[in-house]
Formats: sequence, C-alpha cells, structure tokens
Amino acid sequence: MNGENPPGGTFEMFFTSSRRGARLARRIVVRRLEEWGIPRDSGGSQSLALIAGELAANAVSHGHVPGRRFHLRLSVQPPPGPDGRRASASARIEVSDARDERRPVVREHADDDAEGGRGLLLVEALASKWGVAERGVGKTVWCEYAIAPDECRSRQDTGDTGADDAR
Repeated sequence: MNGENPPGGTFEMFFTSSRRGARLARRIVVRRLEEWGIPRDSGGSQSLALIAGELAANAVSHGHVPGRRFHLRLSVQPPPGPDGRRASASARIEVSDARDERRPVVREHADDDAEGGRGLLLVEALASKWGVAERGVGKTVWCEYAIAPDECRSRQDTGDTGADDAR
C-alpha cells in the first residue's frame, strides 16, 4: 500500500440461501477485494475468500429459513499506523442469517470421514478474531482479518508519464 489510494470500502449484499448463493458470495468477495487493491493471488485475498465461503456455507447449512436470504457485509479499512501513515489494512466480514437458535460451535475434533465440521476451525485459524452478534431476527457471525501491507497494491494509476515525449 505505497500509493495515495490505499484499499478500503464497504460492500453489502443479500444472497439466496443456497449453495449457489454461498459460492457467489465468495466470488464477489474476491472480486471486490481486487477492486480495492488486494490481488486475488495474495494471501489476504485467498484467506478472506476462504473465510467468506465458510461463513456463507454455514449460513446456508445451519441458518437457513425457507424464503429468507443471508446477508454478507465486507469492509476493508486502512487504519493509520503509529506515525500517522497507512500500515496494514483491516478487513471485516459479517454474515447474517435468520436463525438465532442455532449458534456456531467450533468442533475441536471432527470425524476424519466427515464432510463438514471444520469450517469454524479454519475461520478461527485465519481470523484475528471472530464472534457472534445478536440481531432482531437471527444472528451475525463476524470475523476480522489483518491484511499485511505487502498484500495490497496501490490503486494509483501508473499509466504513461509522458517521459518519452520530452526527448
């Protein structure tokens, strides 16, 4: 993040509570991060895509209420460093669903043969912190992730400077 325009912004969208909706949410997170200067091949983008995919899949699997969609909110804020300069960026992903009685639980020991049960272990391993917040209807599972400065690129245009015209 060496340029004048460090990554940052907020994105929100509702998705159908289906596997297709969860896949779409993950893809859109990667695309939005790239638009904000976090390349899709960076560790930050890959980790945030995995986190978004897991939280969205959990909303579909455990928070589904017929006729209701899940909501994803992604925000990336470049906090000022100790000297007032921009350092690493902070990302936050929130996924809200309509069921409040089914709280997420980290399963320390998932069956080796089980197809599920490891999602929150991944989120816990990748995120700086995560938690669950109450809503009027349902719940929001959120996490925060610190993006290192070398995982970001400037959104500053680096087009032709016109230097060749001076010859």
